[in-house]
Amino acid sequence: MMNLVCQAQLKAVEGETAYPFLLNLPEGEEQPEKQPILVFLHGRSLSGTNLDRVKRYGVLYAMNKGQEVPGIIIAPQSTGGWDPDKVIEIVDYVIEHYNADPDRVYVCGMSMGGYGTMDVAGKYPDRIAAAVAICGGGSVKYADNLAQVPLWVQHGNRDRAVPMSESKKIVNAIKKADPEADVTLTIIPGGTHGSVERLFHRDEMYEWLFKHNRKGT
Repeated sequence: MMNLVCQAQLKAVEGETAYPFLLNLPEGEEQPEKQPILVFLHGRSLSGTNLDRVKRYGVLYAMNKGQEVPGIIIAPQSTGGWDPDKVIEIVDYVIEHYNADPDRVYVCGMSMGGYGTMDVAGKYPDRIAAAVAICGGGSVKYADNLAQVPLWVQHGNRDRAVPMSESKKIVNAIKKADPEADVTLTIIPGGTHGSVERLFHRDEMYEWLFKHNRKGT
């Protein structure tokens, strides 16, 4: 049933924003209350100009396998690298056109998308309620801003594509900027660059994200 619902509610939005994106709306678009937004940023292997590639792993893939994720799901596609301005442009588009809650905007990503997640939260800390970065890293220039956003950073200790030192480096920089920052680093024993994708198929990540609200309520 979840598979049918996800496919039925999934639409491609192209030509409206700098990045084309897949949009998954909650069942029954006319939700009475404003819906949270979850942005999924893919890794380098899904880059290109075929939006269907974005369904190969991550949030939409997990939903097609039966994982329940509330709210409005945005899955943009880049041709390589993530520009936080272009990601926020999509968020603004969705807030303008759908019944979305600007105080509950969440970002998650894997590999290149992990770096992108940190860049979006780092450049726009006042827009993001919480973020999860998996097997990526981040730019230490954003450490002060990232300290303002609840962050969960996860990395496998057997990752040969992006060493876990990348995640440790940005987390250490955030904690140096603010020792009280709400940032958690989880090292996954035996986790490889690919195997940590299983995190998208579990409730924990989504439950953690959606408990946050930019208003702190």
